[in-house]
Amino acid sequence: MSDDAIPLKTVHRAFEIIEILWEQTSATTSELAAQLDIPESTIYDYLQTLQSMEYVTRTKGEYRLSYKPLTIGGRVKYRSRLFRVAQRELQQVVTETGEVADINVEDSGQAVILHYERGEQALDLGMYPGMRTPLHTHASGKAILAHLPDSRVDEIIDSHGLESMTDQTVTSVETLKNELEHIREEGYAADWDQQVSGMGVIAAPILVNDDILGAVGIIAPSDRVQNESYQEQLQQRVREASSTISINYQYSQ
Repeated sequence: MSDDAIPLKTVHRAFEIIEILWEQTSATTSELAAQLDIPESTIYDYLQTLQSMEYVTRTKGEYRLSYKPLTIGGRVKYRSRLFRVAQRELQQVVTETGEVADINVEDSGQAVILHYERGEQALDLGMYPGMRTPLHTHASGKAILAHLPDSRVDEIIDSHGLESMTDQTVTSVETLKNELEHIREEGYAADWDQQVSGMGVIAAPILVNDDILGAVGIIAPSDRVQNESYQEQLQQRVREASSTISINYQYSQ
C-alpha cells in the first residue's frame, strides 16, 4: 500500500513500530528512528503513546512488546468457533499418531496457524498460534487454496507471489494450479520439504456447505511421510478429522 493510499498515516506508523519490535524483540528510540527514517522525538512520542496503552514496555533504555498483544490474540483464538470444535479432534489425532496436528486458516492471503497439538514423536518446529506462512508452501495452505474461488487464488498470487522457501517449493503458477485441481479431486494434499527441509505435511480441507473454513494437517518428518503405507494412514486419518470437525462445526453454537 502506497503512502497516498493510507487514510491515517499515524496509525500505520504505530503498527510499523509494533511490527519492528515483534521482529527484533527490542529496540532503542534511536534504532527505531533510523529504521523508519523519522526524528527521534517523533518516535519517542509514538512509544510514549504505545506505552500508555500498555502495548510496549521499556527496560534499560530499550522498548519491547508487552503481553497485551498475546491477550488480544488469545481472546481472538478462543472466540473462534472453529478452534472450539477442532481442539478435541486434534488431541485425538496426536494421541493416535504421535505427530503434530494443526489447524490453518487463511487470513489476508496467508496461512495462519489457529491451533496445534504435539504428540510424543512430534517434530519441534518452533510453531505457535498466529504463525503466518505462504499458502503455496505446504499442504495445509494448498488444501485451502484449492477450495477458494479462482479469482481469489489469482489475487493472492498477484499480491504475495510464489516465494521459494526451499528448493522443493512450488514457484510455478501452472504447476500450483495443477496441484490444486488434483487436491480437489483427491480430497487431501500431501507434500514434503517444500516449506522446511525435512518436514512433510498431509492435510485436508475443512468444508461446510462448500465454504472453506481452513485445513487440518498432520506434520511429520519427510521420510515418514514418503513411506507409502504410513502416508495412506495419515491421509485416512486427516480426512476423518476434517469430516469430524466439519460436522461438529455445523451443530455447535
